[in-house]
Amino acid sequence: MHPYVSPQFADLDEKARELAPKYRTAEPFPHVVIDGFFEDAGLDAALAEFPDLSARESIRFESPKEIKLASSGDAQLTPNVRGLLRALNAEPFLKFLQQLTGIEETLLPDPYFYGGGMHQIKRGGLLKVHADFAKHEVTGLDRRVNVLIYLNKDWDEAFGGCLELWDRKMQSSEQRIHPLFNRMVVFSTTPTAFHGHPDALACPPERSRKSLALYYYTNGRPAAEVVSDKPHSTRFQVRKGDAEDLRAVYGNRGWLSRTAHRWLPPAALSALRKLVSRGR
Repeated sequence: MHPYVSPQFADLDEKARELAPKYRTAEPFPHVVIDGFFEDAGLDAALAEFPDLSARESIRFESPKEIKLASSGDAQLTPNVRGLLRALNAEPFLKFLQQLTGIEETLLPDPYFYGGGMHQIKRGGLLKVHADFAKHEVTGLDRRVNVLIYLNKDWDEAFGGCLELWDRKMQSSEQRIHPLFNRMVVFSTTPTAFHGHPDALACPPERSRKSLALYYYTNGRPAAEVVSDKPHSTRFQVRKGDAEDLRAVYGNRGWLSRTAHRWLPPAALSALRKLVSRGR
């Protein structure tokens, strides 16, 4: 793993044993937040070459549910980012994840970085609360673990951009994790592992929320985690607060509130609320 992993985490087996009880009992679903896992110098190098993804042939998500940018595949990765991510797809880190999570099936990396790699969210961007897609499009393997690494130095809490972890009934956000530099978040991906960055980013125009994402897979998953014979894609959810706010405006016209929330961007929703309120 050298030179990426900090010396304090050099014994990954010991660290996994130490963190496993916390990970497996965490609410609202198994996860852990680890600060300082990497050498700052390694992440500094990755950050220094992190490109403006809007200026490249990147994947662009532009909908009411997600506004973000992402790299596509290994070829778009910069040299230091590629080196780091390949190290995290290697045996030592895979063993660390296996012991940390307690997943019985053998964890496998994704050399295609399908959906992973470099992620960037600019001012006004967001990612609504969701459960991740169930299977890898190329390999057909089951998605089981997410690893997110944040690269945001001097990040002001007023900028927003917290990763929110929601309970399975979508009643409340149980965890709000700030996207700070050298912070790694590991969590299990299941049909009810609802998470996201649901509010529009409020950072200055020259700043952006930068992260690296890796996903890990198994050949099969426990029956309790299968919700349908047909593998589900990303499953977006409606937050309790959003739904109540819409019902307060639209009254009993539930179909209208659900449709508006699902398809309209935040600015349009705000304008529609005002319009409806004036008509009362």
